[in-house]
Amino acid sequence: MDLRIEGKCAAVAASSTGLGFACAEALAAEGVRVALCSRDEGRIREAASRLPGDAVGIVADLSSPAGGQTFIEQAIAQLGRIDILVANAGGPPPGTFASTSMDGYREAIDLNLLSTIAMCQAAVPAMQERHWGRVVAITSIGARQPIGTLAASSVARAGVSSFLKVLATEVAKDGVTVNSAQPGIHATDRIKHLGSLDKVAARVPVGFIGKAEDFGKVVAFLCSQPARFITGTGLLIDGGAYGGLI
Repeated sequence: MDLRIEGKCAAVAASSTGLGFACAEALAAEGVRVALCSRDEGRIREAASRLPGDAVGIVADLSSPAGGQTFIEQAIAQLGRIDILVANAGGPPPGTFASTSMDGYREAIDLNLLSTIAMCQAAVPAMQERHWGRVVAITSIGARQPIGTLAASSVARAGVSSFLKVLATEVAKDGVTVNSAQPGIHATDRIKHLGSLDKVAARVPVGFIGKAEDFGKVVAFLCSQPARFITGTGLLIDGGAYGGLI
């Protein structure tokens, strides 16, 4: 399928490895010019060098709204514009109600909610002016089915879902779509460190762990022209792990 996004410009946050890099890679394969970011200069420059075209690596810390805004501003400065925003950030530390402090919640909200809002505030108005844009936030299955051992993450990502729904409704008339991709278990470095992948895979109904590259291609589709009628939704990419009806 021709996604019809060749020549577009994308900012993909937290993208030196894992699902973020897979999204950048999938977009670059479609002829999109990509700006990536990470806190580590060496890692982000190495990641950018692995992509086709003239991808650029930007050093940015997304643990605060200011960091998210700075990333978008630098991406616009280097690419000229942003047509596609893939909002992403690392996950907060594990914790339950009993073990998560107020500071832990604040840090998770800064990282996973407010930085996404800041990136959207910096990127979306120009998309509206051009009457074309795509926003996809990488959240988590925990945005829909809270994970008790990831309390702060689940709370922050639920907030992102609410923000995205409001934004999607507001900018739909301007040709800008806004969605989230909600991953389950994928074979990223974080999951590999947990131990036996066979045991992890046994918890997934399809019987295997997702591949980051497959996830990236799904996100690329959500950023495409054929996906113009998909907005205001959260797409589970979880191998059937989510147990609810809606």
